[in-house]
Amino acid sequence: MSIMSIAQTITELKAALPGKSWTQDTDKTAPFLSEWRGRWHGETPLLLLPTTTNEVATAVKICARYKTPITVQGGNTGLVGGQIPQGEILLSTVGLNKIRETDKANMQMICEAGVTLQAAQTAADNMGLKFPLSLASEGSCSIGGNLATNAGGVHVVKYGTARALTFGVEAVLADGSVFAGLTSLHKDNTGIDLSQVLIGAEGTLGIITAASLKLLPKPKEIIRAMAAVESPEQALTLLSHVRSGDLLSMFELIPRLGLEYVTDNMAGHKDPFLAPHPWYVLVEWEFYKRQASHTGGENPQDFAENILAQAIDSGLVQDAVIASSQAQSTALLALRENLSAAQKFVGAMIKHDISVPIAKVPDFITRANAAVLKYVKNCRPLPFGHLGDGNIHYNIGQPQNMTAAEFMALEPQINDIVYDIVDGLGGSISAEHGIGILKKSQLARRANPAKLQMMRRIKSVMDPDNILNPRVLL
Repeated sequence: MSIMSIAQTITELKAALPGKSWTQDTDKTAPFLSEWRGRWHGETPLLLLPTTTNEVATAVKICARYKTPITVQGGNTGLVGGQIPQGEILLSTVGLNKIRETDKANMQMICEAGVTLQAAQTAADNMGLKFPLSLASEGSCSIGGNLATNAGGVHVVKYGTARALTFGVEAVLADGSVFAGLTSLHKDNTGIDLSQVLIGAEGTLGIITAASLKLLPKPKEIIRAMAAVESPEQALTLLSHVRSGDLLSMFELIPRLGLEYVTDNMAGHKDPFLAPHPWYVLVEWEFYKRQASHTGGENPQDFAENILAQAIDSGLVQDAVIASSQAQSTALLALRENLSAAQKFVGAMIKHDISVPIAKVPDFITRANAAVLKYVKNCRPLPFGHLGDGNIHYNIGQPQNMTAAEFMALEPQINDIVYDIVDGLGGSISAEHGIGILKKSQLARRANPAKLQMMRRIKSVMDPDNILNPRVLL
């Protein structure tokens, strides 16, 4: 694309959009040009900050006319680099921050793309309902980004990923037309669900501007507990033990090293146990009323105490703590939610977001740990995360006798080691973070050829000039 066409695009964008909806001020654009961990940095000739879907459509029509590429950014919490521009026009959805509609009877609300996940949760809570998507970054990440990457989080074990919590989306397509998919229908079997095509496409097929979200009944009571176990194998057995009807809503695996990272590096976090243990599991149950068929008529606290006491008596669990107040419950969850942030204090990390069949998680951890330690002696494997749905965040810290640069230079080889094991177990190289820039070459090598061909064909039809997130995914 010529410099002249970029200049003409920028001139027309400035003329067509309100002054508050664009900026070239370097101080204002700077926060949008760096990934929060500092791994990716970029540049843009113009930052667009639209506040309406019509403004997004106007901007895309102008860019389409000159075939000018656009990078789309939500809350800038992504972990695979797709949100950072490398010279493209940058369109941020932060200004699309209205909750357009709430409907308690239909158990639904319509949120614009820039609404933070936390704001959506609060809106649902104010209706006496629940939007169950829950992520560590929920104060910053946005609904549009959550849907573009089909976010998962800690409640997938019960509620599924973001796509399972969405009736439909509104999106601006690559020619600037608006796809109006904000249905409130619980059933609509009139052909391909085009909203679902856009969800998980990482902004390559259209810019999600709003979504009709499914809400669920709000639990009357939530009980959280942390159990200490000897191994991932024991944790897997415990998963079967603590399931009771539809009560289980969280089952998160935490290694001792991860707990130490949080308690050693982040103020206000304490080890809830008197003695250290190799592994921990964070468990959460949701109760809607006295569910005698699941709890034997016990109240929720007694139910949790009894089910964990049985696990201790059988030798499955070495120790357990059950939150008896909201403060204790919040503190237990914070140990899990701060695992990613705590890693910033311990040196360079090579990170993976993988999934394997739930029954194969212990095998993956054993094989991956052995393989990476053989390749890089004294590195620090840190497997943690969503054991309840088979999604493990497999991060590896640099050895203390190696510089960050030396360690990160080994990332391609370490990625191959980890992903070869994932492939061998029938897993996925991206469970919930997406492909972005980071995993493009791995996807090209490992995905089923027919799948890649179908994805490319869909992209070529919906965005023939490749202007939407042109460097992402494919």
